[in-house]
Amino acid sequence: MIGKPVFKTIVKEIGKEAQEFQSINMLIFFGERAPSALRDSCFIISDHNLDGKIKKGMTLKIGKIDYQITAVGDEVNTNLQNLGHIAVKFTGEKKAELPGSLYVEKKTFPKIEVGTEVEIF
Repeated sequence: MIGKPVFKTIVKEIGKEAQEFQSINMLIFFGERAPSALRDSCFIISDHNLDGKIKKGMTLKIGKIDYQITAVGDEVNTNLQNLGHIAVKFTGEKKAELPGSLYVEKKTFPKIEVGTEVEIF
């Protein structure tokens, strides 16, 4: 790992439908105050303090797998800081089509369990 992470958290809970988004190469993180209507679709994360700005070229690490960030939607930093909410798309797109989405290289989809660490550096 290079440098101090700008974001570090842990998965606390997995919504019963959260894994289904793998079929469209996407996952959704949400902080512990996620609305009940969305909770089933999300990986609920603990602390979501952001210590810097997430930028293209940084690395998202989920468990033991590193993904290069290829695009960052305009709302990613704000949503992550305020709500712990972010959609991660494993498509490798170079341009962020959705403001709340983080795009990373297309690679093996991560296996996420309660306790999985998530970092951005």
